Amino acid sequence: MNTINKHLFDTLKQAIETTFLENNSTTSSIENWKGEEIAAFQNDLLDKVKGKISEKWFYTYIKNTPEKLPRIDVLNLLCNYAGYTNWNTFKAENTTQKKLTKKRSLPKLWFLIIIPIALLAINLSSKNTFEFCFIDAIKNENITSIPLDIKILQDNESPIYLKTDSLGCFSYKSKSDVIKFVVQSPYHKTDTIVRNVNSNSNQVIKIKPDDYALMLHYYANGNIKDWKKHITTLNSLIANDAKIYRLFKNNIAIELYSKEEFISMLTIPTKSLKRIEILDKTIENGKIATLKFIVK
Repeated sequence: MNTINKHLFDTLKQAIETTFLENNSTTSSIENWKGEEIAAFQNDLLDKVKGKISEKWFYTYIKNTPEKLPRIDVLNLLCNYAGYTNWNTFKAENTTQKKLTKKRSLPKLWFLIIIPIALLAINLSSKNTFEFCFIDAIKNENITSIPLDIKILQDNESPIYLKTDSLGCFSYKSKSDVIKFVVQSPYHKTDTIVRNVNSNSNQVIKIKPDDYALMLHYYANGNIKDWKKHITTLNSLIANDAKIYRLFKNNIAIELYSKEEFISMLTIPTKSLKRIEILDKTIENGKIATLKFIVK
């Protein structure tokens, strides 16, 4: 963690402690809080901003000196608790205050030395960190069941491919002030995102689920009793001339299924159905035109 981020995070911790003391009491600083005090803080956080952090997180980031800042969604949560709109607002206000303090305390001669050095250091090492977390637009929950595919688009360069982590988030560093990327998964609608590093709304993105893929997943893995209705629904989802490919794990072989063969497989209740995973699909005229799946 660089010096500026360390100063900002230490300032945020002080702001959190001040907010906590408005309705609670403690005889020690936030770095020395223990079980009951941490539990009281967790309850106060939940009550004020409807957010949660674990005791393990508190020990990692508050009681110890972390190597990097917490995730942006957690920083936004804590800043909101401390009375700020989000992390960007907190940074803007407290960075300005730090600069004003230095300006009042340092002789003018020092600025002739410090400013050129600081500007040079910023130009040499500055990189913007973009951090995003994705939530399901219907359930309003973090998408953690499967990783999302992220394709970062760059001018005059090949795309960079990433995946979201176990919390449904990803981060990326760039010298550019703007990021453009495509987010997709077999169970969500593909979307292209463009965000500026200074945008207050660039951290949390809602992704719409893909109804076709979710319905297929349900019929492939659900306990369907009414098989006639099941077959009718599947028949309406898939185009008559659909190209359906079955891929195999650790094997380059591919099997091609007709629409009838695929529906027949899905409507025969076997244990293998519960291991079917949709890998990719395309929609044409409101029906599935191509489909790739695997049986794990």
